[in-house]
Amino acid sequence: MRTSLKAMTALIVTAAASGSALAHTGLNAHQQMGFMSGFLHPFTGLDHLAVMLAIGLWSALIAQKFGREMLWGPLAFANMLLVGAALGLGGVNVPAVEPLIAASLVAAGLLVLTKLPLRGVGAAMLAGTFALFHGLAHGYELADNVNAFQALAGMVSATVLLHTIGLALGWSLRGANVWVPRLIGGTVAALGSALLLLQLTN
Repeated sequence: MRTSLKAMTALIVTAAASGSALAHTGLNAHQQMGFMSGFLHPFTGLDHLAVMLAIGLWSALIAQKFGREMLWGPLAFANMLLVGAALGLGGVNVPAVEPLIAASLVAAGLLVLTKLPLRGVGAAMLAGTFALFHGLAHGYELADNVNAFQALAGMVSATVLLHTIGLALGWSLRGANVWVPRLIGGTVAALGSALLLLQLTN
């Protein structure tokens, strides 16, 4: 187990060190994004991909039963992603967005790792805070894009899909060995820590 964890940590650091670890890689590459490229965009960076899956996974793990209780975190994230993107498109400047995105991965991983039992409004507020920074980054990217709203619609659609996958995974792991979700959560937190270190040292 220790060897596997070391290998996984090395893989995480390597991925974080590459450009593919970041979904938010700048403006020029995304100026012509439409719905489909916007939809694919969250899958191109581990930061966005990981936090989407982690929020869904955590929401399912802490839910007392299958139903609307599981949706507070994912729905808040999707909605606040739109709010953040609107702020970014409107030119609202928030410093240190990328480090805050990396910090959100650390926090989301720890939520899965500990299965912190926040439900309802508490889960929504926490997930929504994470989403605000991801949305701001998307808004900055799309500021000069003539198809910004189509691209954003694609991004939100992908976000909902990733949340759904995370929810399904989390529900399937509720009866699994306790170390399985802990390992996933630890991996996400380690990825976030590696990205945060890169952001702070660059």
